[in-house]
Amino acid sequence: MKKIHLLLIKAFIRPFAVTFFIVMFILLMFFLFKYVDDLIGKGFEWYVIAELMMYASASNVAMALPLAILLSSIMTFGNLGENYELVAIKSAGVSLRKAMQPLLVLIVGLAVASFFFSDYMLPKANLKYGSLLWDVRNKKLSFLIKPGVFNNSIPGYSMRVERKGEGAIDSLYGIMIYDHSSGNGIPQIIMAEKGKMSKTSDGNYMVLNLVNGVRYQEAGSNNGAYNPRQTLTRMRFKQTEVKFDFSSFKDMTRTQEQNFKNNAPMLNRKELLQRRDSLSKGLDSIGKALQTNAQYYFKQSTIVKGYSKINAPVKTIKGSVIDFIPKDQKVQALQGAFDQIDALKQTIKGQLPDYEFRSKEVLKAKIEYQRKYTLAVSCLLLFFIGAPLGAIIRKGGLGLPVVIAVIFFLFYHIISTVAEKSAKEGSLDPVVGMWMAVIILTPVGVFLTYKATVDSALFDLDYYKQLIVGLFKKVFNRKKVVEVEK
Repeated sequence: MKKIHLLLIKAFIRPFAVTFFIVMFILLMFFLFKYVDDLIGKGFEWYVIAELMMYASASNVAMALPLAILLSSIMTFGNLGENYELVAIKSAGVSLRKAMQPLLVLIVGLAVASFFFSDYMLPKANLKYGSLLWDVRNKKLSFLIKPGVFNNSIPGYSMRVERKGEGAIDSLYGIMIYDHSSGNGIPQIIMAEKGKMSKTSDGNYMVLNLVNGVRYQEAGSNNGAYNPRQTLTRMRFKQTEVKFDFSSFKDMTRTQEQNFKNNAPMLNRKELLQRRDSLSKGLDSIGKALQTNAQYYFKQSTIVKGYSKINAPVKTIKGSVIDFIPKDQKVQALQGAFDQIDALKQTIKGQLPDYEFRSKEVLKAKIEYQRKYTLAVSCLLLFFIGAPLGAIIRKGGLGLPVVIAVIFFLFYHIISTVAEKSAKEGSLDPVVGMWMAVIILTPVGVFLTYKATVDSALFDLDYYKQLIVGLFKKVFNRKKVVEVEK
C-alpha cells in the first residue's frame, strides 16, 4: 500500500469512528426520551435497559452509518484541502480519483458489511428489540401513584391519594383504599390522613404505614348473599400498616419471540420472499372466492331440462330488462335482486379487512426487501457526495462540514421517508419508493465528483465576488461607451 493511500485511510477512520459513535449516542438519547415513561418507575434492572438500548442501537445503524460516512468524508477531504495536503498530493501526480480509490475500497467493504448486517443480524436484533420493548411497555405498573386517580395496578386493591409529598414519592396524603382481597364481594374501605411506603428486605411485599385514619368493614351474610341488616364496623386507628404483595411486579414475564416473527422488519430476504408469496396467494384466493360468490348469487336459479340446441339469431332488446318482466312477477324479481346484491355486499364487506391487511403486509415485505440493498447503496452514494464536497469547500473541523453534511443528509432522509410512506400507502411502487432518494441524489454525486476532479470553485466565495464585480464592471464600461458614442 502506498504511503498516500495509508495517509488517506488513517485520516478517514478517525473522524468516521468519532462521528459514528456520536450519532449513535444522539439516536439513543432520542430513544430514551421517547420511551422514558415506559422505563422509569417500573423497577427494571439495569441490564434490562442496557439490553433494550443495545437492540435499539442495532436498528439505528441504518441511519447512523450513512450519516457518519457523509460527515467523515467531508471532514477528511476538507482537512486535506485546508492544510494544502490535497494540493501536494495532486502535485505528486496523483489525481483526486486515484486518491479516492483506497477510501472507495474501504467504503465498498463497509457497504457489503452493512448489507450482510441488514440481512442477517438486523432482523434478529429487531425481533429481540420488538419483543423486549413489548414486554417493557406492557409490564404491570409498579406502585407509581398519580394524585387524584384510582390505581388498580395491585391485584385486589384500588387506591387513591390526594397528593404526594414534595420531593419524596413515598410520602402520601389523603389516602383512600378499597380492599377486595377477601373475595366475598364486599370491600373494606380504609381512609387515612397520610402514609409512607416501604419495601420488605426480600422485595416481595410493599408496606404502607398509615397514620390517623378509619377502617370501614361490612360483615357478609352466612350464605354469601347480600343482607340489608348486616353489620357495619368502623374502627379508628392512630397508626396501622397494609401489606401488598409485590412479587407480581418484581419480575417481568417475557413473551415468546416467535409471536413477533411475522413482522417484515424481523425477516431476512429469503423469509421476506416466502412471506410475500404466501400473502399474494392469499390475496388471489380471496379474489377467487369473491368471484365465486358473485357467480353464485347471480347465476340462473331455474334449470330447464330436456331442451334442444337450436341455431337462432341474436335478438337485441330495446329498453330496460325490467319492462319484459310480467307485472305480477316484477316486485318479486326486484326484491330477489336486491336481496342478492345485499348478501354480496355483506360478503365483500366481511372479507375486505382481511384483503386490506394482506395487501399492506405485501407492501411491507417488498419495502423491507428493498431496504436490504438501499442501505449499502446509500453508503456509496453519500461518500461520492461527501468526498467531492470536502475537496471543493476545503474546510475541516466540525464547523462548515457539519452544516453541509446535515443539510444533505436531511435532504436524503426527507426524500426517503416521504417516498417510503407513499409506498406503504400504495400510491407509489415499493421499488421506486425505496430507491427514490438514490435516484434523485445520484446526479448530484456525479456532478460534484466532476467539479472536484476539475478543481472547480463551486463553493469559493471569492470566485463569486470576482464574478459579480466583473459583471458590474462590464455593465459600467458599456454605459461609458454608449455615452461617448452619443
